[in-house]
Amino acid sequence: MRLPRTFFEQKTLKVAKQLLGCFLIRQIGKKKIISRIIETEAYCGPKDLANHASKGRTQRTSTMFKKAGHAYVYLIYGMYHCFNIVTEKEDYPAAVLIRGIEITKNLKLKTNNLKILGPGKVCRELKIDKNLNGVDLIKSKELWVKSGVGFSPFKIKSMPRVGVDYAGKWAKKKWRFTPHHFC
Repeated sequence: MRLPRTFFEQKTLKVAKQLLGCFLIRQIGKKKIISRIIETEAYCGPKDLANHASKGRTQRTSTMFKKAGHAYVYLIYGMYHCFNIVTEKEDYPAAVLIRGIEITKNLKLKTNNLKILGPGKVCRELKIDKNLNGVDLIKSKELWVKSGVGFSPFKIKSMPRVGVDYAGKWAKKKWRFTPHHFC
């Protein structure tokens, strides 16, 4: 079942954990890529100094102020795209970065799955670029999220976020999540 907007309207940390095990679907023409989300990272509102929108609404961050369930895609280092899902309420900039996926051949999750770790690699593998920035994942026929196999909160590992040293104490927040067996 495609996840409804109400799923993404929850608190960002909750969404980041609940996305683990969900399926990220990318439709490219007649080709459908099905992957399972195995690593996420939370960016929790304007006070979070690691959040792009901590300095307010800009042309780059305007998507983060949309309704929950929109894709926020941006370019880092001039070469890597990163895909986030906007969370919480409209005009409150919060999102979950998709850091890792497991490509599946079908929904039965065969054992020969391919793990893709790193947000730039996720976007490269799924062909996600700035053309998908602002896409409503609730209605899109190109990119959406379906419910999947969740993980018990006791089996989720929390770690510090990556690449946000500039954010001071916010860099140390353990807001990166993955199931223990993927560590």
